[in-house]
Amino acid sequence: MEPPAPSRARAVDTDTVGCRVRALRKEREMSLSALARLAGVGKATLSGLENGTRNPTLETLYAITAQLGVPLTAVLAGPATTPTVRGAAVSATLLEVFTEAGSTYELYRMRVSPGVAQVSPAHQPGVTEHVTVFAGVLRAGPVDAPLTAGVGGHLRWASDVPHGYAAVGDEEVWASLLLRYPRR
Repeated sequence: MEPPAPSRARAVDTDTVGCRVRALRKEREMSLSALARLAGVGKATLSGLENGTRNPTLETLYAITAQLGVPLTAVLAGPATTPTVRGAAVSATLLEVFTEAGSTYELYRMRVSPGVAQVSPAHQPGVTEHVTVFAGVLRAGPVDAPLTAGVGGHLRWASDVPHGYAAVGDEEVWASLLLRYPRR
């Protein structure tokens, strides 16, 4: 059975994301070309994202925020909404962001579609991911050493390397995803 979607969940606000990416890039005195090269995305893609004319994928947003040294939520809409970001296989809805003295945490409700694998780029050093599976079987973690968990299982890995997500079998995976970003 599929969990109900929250009433406030919505797609990413491309104008807000674009403005925040541009502001963070300029704050770091980084050119559009330099950020595009470092993040491994096309300059036209990054320009379109900054101008609010491109709808970014989860993979693209992670690649960009990793190079800017910020959590994903630094470029998403404010706390009054729960934006949903989508990648090749993953759909993740932000539930909460909280901060402790040395870290920022992002908590997501995650759905992984069967039949498609997703590879996410490396996050900045020290970032870890924690996944608890509620439905289905998930293979996730570092591309070169993936982990597998079924219902009730928990996975943890350092995500400062390329890492992936895939549903094992034909069943959709429902899970929670907690990202821990150490403060710089």
